[in-house]
Amino acid sequence: MEFFAFEWVTDPEIWASLITLMALEIVLGIDNLVFISILAGRLPEHEQSKARKVGLALALITRLMLLGALAWIVSLTTPFITIGKFGLSWRDVILIGGGLFLLYKATVEIHADVTDDAAEKGPAQRGSTFLMIVTQIAIIDIVFSLDSVITAVGMADQLWVMVVAVIAAVLVMLVASDPLAHFIEAHPSIKMLALSFLLLIGMVLIADGMHVHIPKGYVYFALGFSVMVEGLNTWVRRRRRLAREKAKH
Repeated sequence: MEFFAFEWVTDPEIWASLITLMALEIVLGIDNLVFISILAGRLPEHEQSKARKVGLALALITRLMLLGALAWIVSLTTPFITIGKFGLSWRDVILIGGGLFLLYKATVEIHADVTDDAAEKGPAQRGSTFLMIVTQIAIIDIVFSLDSVITAVGMADQLWVMVVAVIAAVLVMLVASDPLAHFIEAHPSIKMLALSFLLLIGMVLIADGMHVHIPKGYVYFALGFSVMVEGLNTWVRRRRRLAREKAKH
């Protein structure tokens, strides 16, 4: 019995599915982490880190709860309304609603940054309380968790593999949350790219809910390419600034 209990240790298929799923869960968590980092930036500085950690804790709890209700997850993909060849399931409704929510939040954030209105950007004037921010994070966590769990169910047969992959992904996001948030806040152009990324993700979620599948790899490539271009621009500007300072001396 002991041999069979630890048979997974020497099973390459289980290790392959675990490693692959962990990598996918981390990638799928990027958009969630970006959203949490930007939204937490609405709070006073001393509350931002706490909000990010609470948001990621909620993401972990949501994912584990959904994994514990696999039968219910499967039922969410069953259409409850069929119009011609189009069937609308509760999963579709959640994805469409989450996509619209992302479009709204990203648009509001872009407007606040572009107008640079202190009355809109100050946490006290905006009424952005800790509870409000955490509630918004919890809402979008449900959407991203649903996407993440459905991917896990489709890739692994053992529940413990799914649980380990999800926990590992959230731990990685927890470690990366503060550095990422500080980097985004320190580079306004990167923050604008991140908000544009959230707009793209919102459209991808809506399209997915309408049964038009857009591989997220395309979206991640576009974001990565944009970040690379912006990194080159930052490097060039820095060299020019140093050259001007050197010329003055």
